[in-house]
Formats: sequence, C-alpha cells, structure tokens
Amino acid sequence: MEENLLVNWEKKSADHQKIYKNWLQRANKNKVLKQLPDLHEEAFEQIDCLACANCCKNYSPRFKTPDIKRISKHLNMKESAFIDNYLLLDAEGDYVAKSAPCPFLGSDNYCSIYEKRPSDCQRFPYTDEDVLLKRPQLTLKNSTFCPAVYYVLEKLIAQ
Repeated sequence: MEENLLVNWEKKSADHQKIYKNWLQRANKNKVLKQLPDLHEEAFEQIDCLACANCCKNYSPRFKTPDIKRISKHLNMKESAFIDNYLLLDAEGDYVAKSAPCPFLGSDNYCSIYEKRPSDCQRFPYTDEDVLLKRPQLTLKNSTFCPAVYYVLEKLIAQ
C-alpha cells in the first residue's frame, strides 16, 4: 500500500484537503500523539528528503534570534550582515529568507548549513509532534508540498 500511497501524492493531497481539515478538527489528540512517532519514522523510511527538498525550494523557515546568532557565527559574519544579506521581515514580524529557494540549498538538495540550520528546519515537517494538531492550517499547507505530511495524514485518516 505504501508505494501506491505516494503515487501522484500531490494531486491526492489537493483532493483531500477538506477531508484533512475535518479530520484535524475532530482528531483524538492523545490517541494521535501516541501514533505520530511511529508514523513519522514509517514515512521517512519511504521518503527521501534529498530527492524532494520542496520545503527548501519554495518556503522559508523562521530565523529566530538563536538561529541568527548560531548561523552568522558559523559563517563568520556579523549578525547584522547576515540579516542584511539573507533575511527580511515577513508580515508576522519574523525573519525569513529573502529568496527562494533557500540560499543555503545546494543544487544537490543538500543544505550547506545543515548542522547549524534553523530550529524550524530541524523540526520540519512536525509529523512527530503536536504541531500537527495544534496548527491545522500549517499542517494543511504543509501537506500540499511535503510528501511526509501527506503520508502521515493519509495513514491517520485511514484508521
């Protein structure tokens, strides 16, 4: 079933947005949270992020103050220069990458700052934590471009 599940996943995810939304509103939080670690692991046994990198190609994480400090130090840059070169403030007042794809994404889909990447990148796609349920709008958006979110949602609603 897994191999078939991921065939044409983008179209299936688009078609299932209403189903996901309704399911997320009614989900038994405690039951789902217990299932997420195993489903997350199962998803990443099927999906290779380096073959996709949709997240890095089309969206930006938030760069929080600790991220900016850590990354600018790693790049031997002043924080202000790092911000000027790579970031801008979005409508919510968060620092995000100025450009897409992410300036740290290589042509091979590897991240040049992987060990120092923003915490949002470390946690993405949130399929092993309560963000999946606590931020349903984010989960719905993520399911349209991340096969792992799609996979976990499909497995959850199939139960």
